[in-house]
Amino acid sequence: MSRYAIVAGTFYRELADLLIASARETFEAGGHEVDVFEVPGAFELPLSAKHLAGSGRYAGVACLGAVIRGETTHYDYVCSEAARGIMDVGLETGVPIGFGVLTVEDMDQAMARAGGGKRDSGRHAAEAVLAVDAVVRQLGA
Repeated sequence: MSRYAIVAGTFYRELADLLIASARETFEAGGHEVDVFEVPGAFELPLSAKHLAGSGRYAGVACLGAVIRGETTHYDYVCSEAARGIMDVGLETGVPIGFGVLTVEDMDQAMARAGGGKRDSGRHAAEAVLAVDAVVRQLGA
């Protein structure tokens, strides 16, 4: 049994709660322990993930949240920097990091990807962490 972290941007609380629930369920179904941390939004995920990954307490970190396109270019900056930052954390620390940040046009698209089913981004992020962690462990890294 391992311990994993979930860090979620809660700007869209309803979406965050759905993503957290499905990621938590995925980790716990494998008999793992999970700690959940919340930050204001997607832009804060990379720094939080870096501290969680660097703590040595977690076998992996699932980053969750949502960015919904608005009327300005703010969406583009937040999406690209959150994605780049989250990827950098995994590459810098060697700790498996899952990207479960919805980058969508509207709330309908977000709900379709947060509420379960085949597009469940919370579950997919947790599954990605578990899969990469299995590779890392297999290699003895």
